[in-house]
Amino acid sequence: MRILVLGGTSFVGRAIVDDVLGEGADVTLFGRGRTGAGLFPGVPRRIGDRDTGDYAALRGGRWDAVVDVSGYVPRHVGQAMEVLGDRVGRYLFISSCAVYVRTGVGPGSDEDTPRRAPVRDTEELNEDTYGPAKVACEDDVVARYGTRATIVRLGKVAGPHDPQDGFTYWVRRAARGGRVALPSRPEQPVQLIDSRDAARLVTRLLLDSRPGAFHAVGPAEPTTMAGLITTCARVAGSEVEVAAVPPDAVPPMFPLVRSEPMWPTQQRSAARARAAGLPATPLEVTAADVLAWDRERGEPPLGRGLSPAEEDELLAPA
Repeated sequence: MRILVLGGTSFVGRAIVDDVLGEGADVTLFGRGRTGAGLFPGVPRRIGDRDTGDYAALRGGRWDAVVDVSGYVPRHVGQAMEVLGDRVGRYLFISSCAVYVRTGVGPGSDEDTPRRAPVRDTEELNEDTYGPAKVACEDDVVARYGTRATIVRLGKVAGPHDPQDGFTYWVRRAARGGRVALPSRPEQPVQLIDSRDAARLVTRLLLDSRPGAFHAVGPAEPTTMAGLITTCARVAGSEVEVAAVPPDAVPPMFPLVRSEPMWPTQQRSAARARAAGLPATPLEVTAADVLAWDRERGEPPLGRGLSPAEEDELLAPA
């Protein structure tokens, strides 16, 4: 199988390339060539830039499928589709569960949940535009490729090489042990999918030529923030005590923390994806692998969460 990957050298894309190569696929990478230059020796690369619209390197060649990891706004996917046309069989677009409406949705929501209104008039991505821009991208891919279009909507992804620091913060914090400040109720649900499971789903959908939309969410068993922290501690051989603190006492956008009205966004159904081949790596395995990766790279400073001093001050008796 000949597969073109738009992106493919950072985190989820990297895991996808690893997985399809394991199936013996003939892979071509397209990107700027700035990230992961030493990855995947022997895999051909075509150099271009989605931000400037430089897709000239894709004007020749044919592929059975394209996996678009790098499309965030309609211009990205529009320009890619324009240059590729019918020289690709299936177009698999990596989307996000951020496409869905945020109110009136209960636990167990599936891929038929109403989506937000598409946004096409901006390329500034933030909390208000990221999901709606992905909606517009999805619509354009389906309009162009029809039953040859596949949409994978990622939930929160965790695993080695994660650049976003969210799960890594909790793995590292739990390994340190002691009282852990949690700016949420301990029973807050949390959904994490291992990047390698998301990659395996993508591979299966390509091999089986499945159209439609699929949730890439996990783990198999529901968990909570308290459960996640204690699982990470158990993997590290440490002991923790989870201490709830007021959410307004910490910086906004705290790793993995959601307000209670948003809890159903962490309880989506993975039934359709499981039936299509989505595996379920145990949370313990993901945590252990992230811990090992983080230590191997020297535990660099994280851009999110609390420093030990900030946490000590927050937990100090009044």
